[in-house]
Amino acid sequence: MVMRLVVLLLCAMPSRPAASWPRVEPGIEYLHERIGAAPWSIHVVKIERSRPHFQLVSALAQEHIYGLASVSEQVESVTGPARRPVAAINGDFFEIRPGPYQGDPRGVQIVNGELVSAPTGESFWVSPEGQPHMGEVQAAFRATGRNGLDLTFGLNEKCDPNAAILYTPAVGESTRTTAAVELVLEREGDGPWLPLRAGEHYQAKITAVRTEGNTALRPETMVLSLGPGLAAELPALTTGMTVSLNLETTPDLTGVTTALGAGLILVRGGQASNLKHYPHRHPRTALGWNARHLFLVVVDGRQEGLSKGMNYTELSALLLRLGCTEAINLDGGGSSTLWLSGQVMNSPSDGRQRRVANSLIVIATEPEEQP
Repeated sequence: MVMRLVVLLLCAMPSRPAASWPRVEPGIEYLHERIGAAPWSIHVVKIERSRPHFQLVSALAQEHIYGLASVSEQVESVTGPARRPVAAINGDFFEIRPGPYQGDPRGVQIVNGELVSAPTGESFWVSPEGQPHMGEVQAAFRATGRNGLDLTFGLNEKCDPNAAILYTPAVGESTRTTAAVELVLEREGDGPWLPLRAGEHYQAKITAVRTEGNTALRPETMVLSLGPGLAAELPALTTGMTVSLNLETTPDLTGVTTALGAGLILVRGGQASNLKHYPHRHPRTALGWNARHLFLVVVDGRQEGLSKGMNYTELSALLLRLGCTEAINLDGGGSSTLWLSGQVMNSPSDGRQRRVANSLIVIATEPEEQP
């Protein structure tokens, strides 16, 4: 017999001191299930999509690509006069090894409309109309100019010897490259410029060519870094030249203000994905939705007696049971964190919150006061 204990929190429960329960907004439910079979400890925040003051945003650790911060710390970064965080989960997979590129998200990220990391596969995004989407997104970023200049480039990541990478101020103080030819770019004309946005076209002028690497980034500049192998094959690039930058993606993310890289698609069209070849149980984080609700889900793991974690087949079954018609996996393991109204509700397997690259945060927006 499988024993299941379910706590459904709609408000502070009288049988427990009120201070130990987080504040739960109208339109939000918190569910905690303890299932003895594995055992499992499951945490779910369920949000009514019909309430327009709830919005889903992404946050970037330390507000830069390179760097890590806990989900709680990232929540603090989105707090503002008309923005009140109410729930959050950890986000994309990322470069976790110490070094100059620690914190680099694996996939796309759009923060408040700014494109800070390029898409590389399965992704989650919110359309300009406010609808959640998931699927494979690929970049089609191109730089073109005189003398036959025509190359693809990445965004705010390590520059390999035969690659081109565009760096924006979102990456941090400098490019952190070591052996690259770097073109310092400033705005040409009165067209769009920073912050960078998906789907836009930019006209830039080369104001300096550096060969030492690690070029400084200013709020008004970008740097196109060319690995030494690639640079040797290109036409001469000199100051004063104009470079066109095309930031197209497939599918088109023009106008998207929130996007994040993700892992495997778990549920699509109300059907579980066939993921039986991933048998291992670990802590898991997932994002799901249906026509009425959005679900933030964390399953604890790697803790004997509390929760062993789930494999992807078990996680898909859980999401279907919750009512999700669409769901996608996010970073798991020690990164798995669910934050609700000032408290971390789950039991992170590291024994504390892991510092992660980014997060998804539900904010409650307050109406502007009329004069």
